[in-house]
Amino acid sequence: MTTPFKTCLLIDDNYIDNFITRRVLESSNFAEKIIVRQSPMEAIESLRDGSVNPDVIFLDIRMPMMSGFEFLHEYDGLEIAKKGIKIYMLSSSLDPTDMKQSSDNKHITQFIHKPLTVKALEEICQ
Repeated sequence: MTTPFKTCLLIDDNYIDNFITRRVLESSNFAEKIIVRQSPMEAIESLRDGSVNPDVIFLDIRMPMMSGFEFLHEYDGLEIAKKGIKIYMLSSSLDPTDMKQSSDNKHITQFIHKPLTVKALEEICQ
């Protein structure tokens, strides 16, 4: 797979999930740069100050202090160029409410179940 994205931002509080997801992204040559933020608040600040300019974001739902949906609310208020940024909700949640809320959100491109797989990345790149 050629590198379809320049910068990928992974937002998840779980170290093991981040390790696995990062390995899948790296082995698939998915992005030139992979940035991990274990705190949604740190991710918001990185986006706000311009230190991170992703073209794709993988976002977990269940995180302490700020959920993925709360992140999206904050993201919506950011004064940054959002056009072209694809956000994928990457979660182990099987709650139909989470899936519905994801599909109803204007920023979410797709809901993907953890763990992230090479097959899921190939589908994203089609």
